[in-house]
Amino acid sequence: MKRRAAALLLAVLLCLPLTACQKQQKLYSATWFDLFDTVAMVQGYAASEADWNAQATAMREDLSRYNELFDIYNHYDGVVNLYDVNAGAATAPVQVDAELYAFLRWCKDTAYPATDGATNIAAGAVLRLWHDARESDSPAPPDADAIAAALAHIDIENLVLDDATQTVYFADPVMTLDVGAVGKGYAVEQTAQAAQARGLTSALLNIGGNVRAIGTKPGKQAWTAGVENPWGDDPAYLQAVELADGDSLVISGDYQRYFEYNGVRYAHLIDLTTGWPARYASSVAVLAHADTGGLADALSTGLFCLPEQTGQALAAQNHYAVLWMHPDQTTTQSPDWPQ
Repeated sequence: MKRRAAALLLAVLLCLPLTACQKQQKLYSATWFDLFDTVAMVQGYAASEADWNAQATAMREDLSRYNELFDIYNHYDGVVNLYDVNAGAATAPVQVDAELYAFLRWCKDTAYPATDGATNIAAGAVLRLWHDARESDSPAPPDADAIAAALAHIDIENLVLDDATQTVYFADPVMTLDVGAVGKGYAVEQTAQAAQARGLTSALLNIGGNVRAIGTKPGKQAWTAGVENPWGDDPAYLQAVELADGDSLVISGDYQRYFEYNGVRYAHLIDLTTGWPARYASSVAVLAHADTGGLADALSTGLFCLPEQTGQALAAQNHYAVLWMHPDQTTTQSPDWPQ
């Protein structure tokens, strides 16, 4: 009896440091094509397929909810979303739920100042001109006078948020909201935090290029993400970046969503000081750490639309890492960009 007890004790002691007697986690993945008009992929480790499916289903539900809330083109039954806000907030305050209100408050009070105003959700009038031009059967730049007129209606102070009533009102009746520069990244961050709260300890979310790490791989190996080559596919990636728990990597560039007119490329990222596509860089990658709370998406767009000198100052001030990729195929980086 003593010998059996001693054997059991030895087995327990061996299992504690080596975790060999614990159930080994396996790698699973899921891919969706109906969220944020992009491809959404998640992969992660779980103790069983059932555990993973429960986590993946919950993540998809979270992302789908944000997709509906942030949609400016469609109404959904039972939901007051940004389409409804744009349709009604110029005539009377529109009451929204706590989740959408918190997002709009974050956009105005956090994302806007963090990018020196370059990421401005109140710029919908300008962004819609370029969206319609890009989606036209014969894409061409919008009329310069129309751009100048739209720029007169992007003052974010005309976005009136009332904390007491949780309402949204446009003091400028011509202003509209467009959250394309921030919505996806915010949704990814909130979804990742919710998954962690449900017990997910190891995963990588890649929602249309917004990459966010949860924990590490087994053996404490870091998740990695690639910085895509904006000038071609040789090589496909310029660098692999390790992501610590909570890190996000987001890249904005002129090489995916654009149209060409008379031999000139017009990308979808608009410099709000001019109303025309930004031409400071080919691509900008931002590595933001956990304490930035989902800012990587807003930062990558904002810094793409700012001179690099301004971006370097913002990066130093806010402690995030940036890689600039220039049209002449050179790169520069902030001091804390990983080597």
